[in-house]
Amino acid sequence: MSVTTVVRDRSTEGVFVLEPEEMAQVEAAARALCARLPGVDDPRWVAEARSAWEELPAALRRRAATYRRHSGTSGALLVRGLPVDEENLPLTPTVPGSVQREASVPAAVLMMTACGLGDPAAFRAEKSGALVQDVVPVPGQETFQGNAGSVALMMHNENAFHAHRPDYVMLLCLRADHDGAAGLRTAGIREALPLLPEATVETLSAPEFATQPPPSFGACGGTVPAHPILSGDPEDPDVRVDFAATTGTTERAVEALHVLEKAFDDVSYTVRLSAGDLAVVDNRVTLHGRTAFTPRYDGHDRWLQRTFVLTDLRRSRDHRPDDGYVLSR
Repeated sequence: MSVTTVVRDRSTEGVFVLEPEEMAQVEAAARALCARLPGVDDPRWVAEARSAWEELPAALRRRAATYRRHSGTSGALLVRGLPVDEENLPLTPTVPGSVQREASVPAAVLMMTACGLGDPAAFRAEKSGALVQDVVPVPGQETFQGNAGSVALMMHNENAFHAHRPDYVMLLCLRADHDGAAGLRTAGIREALPLLPEATVETLSAPEFATQPPPSFGACGGTVPAHPILSGDPEDPDVRVDFAATTGTTERAVEALHVLEKAFDDVSYTVRLSAGDLAVVDNRVTLHGRTAFTPRYDGHDRWLQRTFVLTDLRRSRDHRPDDGYVLSR
């Protein structure tokens, strides 16, 4: 099924813009955090980030608390005006598996925000378990359905196959693509659900779908049991699907997937991120993807940094050695 991008204007819905003095306050807290410890993946740095969250502007913390309680009809929040010094950034990485291990202002912004929404988390099989990961185009991986590609990225829940998939996905833009063509697409089940026929909803609520782990997880992904796509409260369900990796196991399930994809396409939003924009996606109710763009591999290509958030870290305790932040399986 081909997917046509529908650009809808979210206007001010789900958008929070920092005032210049608030941006300065965030930057001061981020720089102070970077001065305390050098390593992003150090649990002590996460603890410091949790304390530093309280130093951020009250309006930002209130907006994050409201979003955490209910992520709204779209399930996405866009924070604009965060401190990213685009002129003094290093070159955009081009190697596979690129991550941010050393303390930096953008990494501090991500980690403080993660602690405001829950706890940061990562998966050992993906990007070596780094808590802050680079999302950049990689030469030779243009058609890859993942963060290293540059063709249109199909709509999906992050790590939809996993029992402990992230509750939130955070994407901080450090550098936009040259042509301004790359758009972050989001689509929420709260807006798509009214478009679905009753029979389709019934099928989507049955365990008639299989989602395969991405190649990056390898054997760690294991065998994933069949699952429903919609679960929980029928009036406000969670959604679990990756249109590049989820298949129907029955004839009616295959058809329901097509109907669902069309509904998500009809309610999707596209936003083109600029340096200092942070997109937060509620991975429980909202899918995300990306429009195609053309990288130049000249050191100034699109560069996002990504962090996952779990709202209840305890649930994944058996997956996290030493009660850390990295899931081993």
